[in-house]
Amino acid sequence: MPASPPGGTLTLAENLSLSRMGYGAMQLAGPGVFGPPRDRDEAIAVLRTAVDLGVTHLDTSDFYGPATVNEVIRAALHPYPAALRIVTKVGARRDDAGAWIPSHSAASLTSQVHDNLRNLGLDVLDVVNLRIAMEAAADEPVAEQFAVLAGLREAGLIRHLGLSGATAAQLTEAQAIAPVVTIQNLYNVANRQDDELVDRCERDGIAYAPFFPLGGYSPLQSGALHKVAATLGASPQQVALAWLLQRSPAIAVIPGTSTVAHLRDNIAAADLRLPADAIAELNAISAAA
Repeated sequence: MPASPPGGTLTLAENLSLSRMGYGAMQLAGPGVFGPPRDRDEAIAVLRTAVDLGVTHLDTSDFYGPATVNEVIRAALHPYPAALRIVTKVGARRDDAGAWIPSHSAASLTSQVHDNLRNLGLDVLDVVNLRIAMEAAADEPVAEQFAVLAGLREAGLIRHLGLSGATAAQLTEAQAIAPVVTIQNLYNVANRQDDELVDRCERDGIAYAPFFPLGGYSPLQSGALHKVAATLGASPQQVALAWLLQRSPAIAVIPGTSTVAHLRDNIAAADLRLPADAIAELNAISAAA
């Protein structure tokens, strides 16, 4: 294992330090994040390699599969390394066809927490993020839902809380109930609507974990990214991840993959330092048509 985690460490609380280069386990599920891994042995190898390379930040949810991803994590890594921190999410269920169904009642949120505990083989969850329904209107109140998780935290089933798909107003609302240590939102070099929230997380000591680091690019934006990557002798994915890590010390990336080779490529982005001219070119991508 490396002397230090890839990308460095983000310390959010006395008992919560995360490698800034994390690993998102969503892609270990079958097609559509539904069903078991295509290759269970490779999935196990990916998880063990991530830990061997120093990753201490593992992102998952029991609705990946559902349950199958958490079961593979348990098979691969339990008993868990002392430094490993598992961040999970609640707030959705899957129907028989694999559709994502928002599920925020107190009974459902409580059941989802217990599902994560059981399938991961844990007595307490490091971090639980409330997944806010993406179908909901912006700034829909979250106090009632977040209070359920805060109660489970007080009961000793959860150490820390976060939000996924949240607005600044929803973060403020949640912070009035309990400390928030993580935010997971859509953000990348082409989709920078959360710039102010990223800066707020840096000020407030909150980890900002962007998802879809290569999602939502126009052809022009993608071409610009590929051009910068070619100049640096790196892959577009590596450049996009490196840009995020240099954007703010509050950012912790959680790229996902189902192969060891791709995992190694992603983690190598933690060592890629982008020069000022490359960052300037990348910053202009968000304005490209």
